[in-house]
Amino acid sequence: MLRNLTLILLASTAVSACTLAPEYKRPTLPVAQTWSTPAAEPTGSVTAADLDWRQVLVDPRLQGVVDLALKQNRDLRVAVLNIEKARAQYGVQRANLFPAVNGVLSETRSRTPAATSQTGQGVDIETYSATIGFTAYELDLFGRVRSLNQQALQSFFSTEETARSVRISLIAETANAWLTLAADQDRLALARNTLATREESLRLVQRQVDGGVGSLMDLRNAQTLVETARSDVATYTAQVAQDRNALTLLAGTDLPADLLPSGGVASVNILADLPAGLPSDVLVRRPDVLAAEHTLRGANANIGAARAAFFPRISLTGSTGAASGDLDGLFKNGTGAWSFIPQISLPIFAGGANVAGLNSAKASRDIAVATYEKTVQTAFREVSDALSVRATVADRVAAQERLVTAATDSQRLSQQRRDAGLDSALTLLDSQRTLYSAQQGLITARLNRATNLVTLYKTLGGGAPAV
Repeated sequence: MLRNLTLILLASTAVSACTLAPEYKRPTLPVAQTWSTPAAEPTGSVTAADLDWRQVLVDPRLQGVVDLALKQNRDLRVAVLNIEKARAQYGVQRANLFPAVNGVLSETRSRTPAATSQTGQGVDIETYSATIGFTAYELDLFGRVRSLNQQALQSFFSTEETARSVRISLIAETANAWLTLAADQDRLALARNTLATREESLRLVQRQVDGGVGSLMDLRNAQTLVETARSDVATYTAQVAQDRNALTLLAGTDLPADLLPSGGVASVNILADLPAGLPSDVLVRRPDVLAAEHTLRGANANIGAARAAFFPRISLTGSTGAASGDLDGLFKNGTGAWSFIPQISLPIFAGGANVAGLNSAKASRDIAVATYEKTVQTAFREVSDALSVRATVADRVAAQERLVTAATDSQRLSQQRRDAGLDSALTLLDSQRTLYSAQQGLITARLNRATNLVTLYKTLGGGAPAV
């Protein structure tokens, strides 16, 4: 009988090879074939998606912080554990493809009283059995179980891509936080230098007023500039501390001093040449787009399971072993026992539940298609926005550098004319304000240039595998 059960299981596995799920076809990308930027992007065999993050974030200090974040960040750890959970859930669903074989050893005792016994005497019955077999194994002729298994597999793949998306986002967020800290340190240093310069100017004006040469208006204007700079120092001191706290949270641990920014945002080394490639090549490799596609594939498989509900379900239960009224004689000759119980369930009337289930599965598939298309469109916009910024940010930095040069020269000339008595102190104070504002603007422009490169790497799906 054991040989017969084995043959039945092998045959049932062989016939369960088809599903009723519709053939999957990737939806056409609902975006243009070129990026919506003022100038056409050059094409090449290598794009930003092919580059590892260490090839883009070249600065060794920044690499150290990102490496810490990839090892210690709790959000990424949760995403990785979600992969393990999805893998286990897929394993549970996949197990339904195979019969669960169990060994059972049991004892049964019963007593029939004399009043109900056919012999008029009380009867004691004692039975022992040892069997091996399977219970209610579904013969998956119409692919219901396989469709559910495919849905679980696609859910697992989607979770993997979501975790990869979290990883890329963490790299970009950590890099941007590190760059923001570098820029705020630059702003703090500028505010401190400006404060020191303005305090010296205030002392000169104060001596002039005390000597009866300067005016009270000049004194008040100098005091205004000093207090403005002092307020900026306090503001940027707090901002730098907040930036460090944010970076520590992303890294998941305290940061060594040798990994903090040094030398200002202008000296940070990030790969400037990040080729974008074609939308049709880049977008389908982004992890969020791949996650949406796996969800769509899973919804497509669910249609197969819903269709299979209209067809008969065949289940098999069988066992073989030994039974005896005496435990000592359980495995002696003549105690062999077996059972085989095939069962077929034919849906006749379900109150429309099966039709509703199929309609729900089709609607879920259509929702997944719309979600996939929206994800592609969002990705296209993010890349186009980053490319548009890249096309102009270099001009912004260059213009701001020229503005700082001109403002510096203007302040120098104003100082000379003030010392010669040709201009009032108000002209000099205005030139100082202009220079300070231009220097702050230059720091912001350089930060925008650096963060744009990081954002572009993220939106292009940096480090994505080829598909």
